[in-house]
Amino acid sequence: MDARTAPPPPSQRDAFVHQLHSLEICAGAGGQALGLERAGFEHVAAVEIEAAACDTLRLNRPTWNVLHTDVREISGLDYRGVDLFAGGVPCPPFSVAGRQLGENDDRDLFPVALRIVEGAMPTAVILENVPGLATAKFADYRERVRSTLARLGYTVFWQPLNACNFGVPQLRPRFVLVALRGAAANRFVWPHPEGSPPTIGQALGDLMSARAWSGASAWAARANGIGPTLVGGSKLHGGPDLGPSRSKAGWLALGVNGGGIADLAPDASFPKDGLPKLTIRMAARVQGFPDSWVISGKKTAAYRQIGNAFPAPVAAAVGNAVREAIHGKTIVKKATQQERVRLKLG
Repeated sequence: MDARTAPPPPSQRDAFVHQLHSLEICAGAGGQALGLERAGFEHVAAVEIEAAACDTLRLNRPTWNVLHTDVREISGLDYRGVDLFAGGVPCPPFSVAGRQLGENDDRDLFPVALRIVEGAMPTAVILENVPGLATAKFADYRERVRSTLARLGYTVFWQPLNACNFGVPQLRPRFVLVALRGAAANRFVWPHPEGSPPTIGQALGDLMSARAWSGASAWAARANGIGPTLVGGSKLHGGPDLGPSRSKAGWLALGVNGGGIADLAPDASFPKDGLPKLTIRMAARVQGFPDSWVISGKKTAAYRQIGNAFPAPVAAAVGNAVREAIHGKTIVKKATQQERVRLKLG
């Protein structure tokens, strides 16, 4: 870490109490990084192994310190004292259909993340993963993660969060770990749901009508629900489409052809009662990216980045909760019973 990207020493940090610094691994296209930026965190580094995703990060945030490298090459000692360590470690090991994790599963980057935490000793940790990690199948694994963090002085909170509760027009559950040290742990409260999200028709109607498709208004009225989880982010999945049969059926019910990703929105020649495909921009909007966020790469690489992203609105909500805990801000909203229990899964 050089002087331009290192967090200020404690004496300076006290003078700028509103500025917090984060280190992020497996940054992908920047969904979590963008959300944490909105929550007031300045990134000292964003680590990502995929070249196309690094291009996306640099294209949208030229001032960010983007490190195109394997996360296994990162030493937490280089970031000692950073306020927040965050990441979305790869999810294949924790899918419900996947095999049980072994001791030497190279798909599992949780041990790598914990090693970096031990070196950096941040005040807070945010790690997100698929909801399969919350199942009984992985109870022992969660306990190993919790006990490792507890040994380092952290209190660990696990919580399933669904993107649709934070303004994202998609049924996208994630399993989020938050760990905090010291007094911040006693102040942490999970973010409250923010109301109903827009329907797919409301979210994408303007994009569907952008090229004068006569069926856009009727389509938007038909697409009156939120979308299924966007999948297809795996290299093994093949070309860009909206996932397996069940996901495609869910999109079909909303008037969307899930068999691929279109280069352009439907135009005036497209049948009025036709089934349009999503474009990359539409998929990005469904995933919570603002239209100003440009996804780099060809269609397959771009869609893979979108499919793997942690929606920025959810990351911002969690980041705000962590920031409030670190700064000691009084939380006036009443915690729900679920929040008081804090889902002690680990």
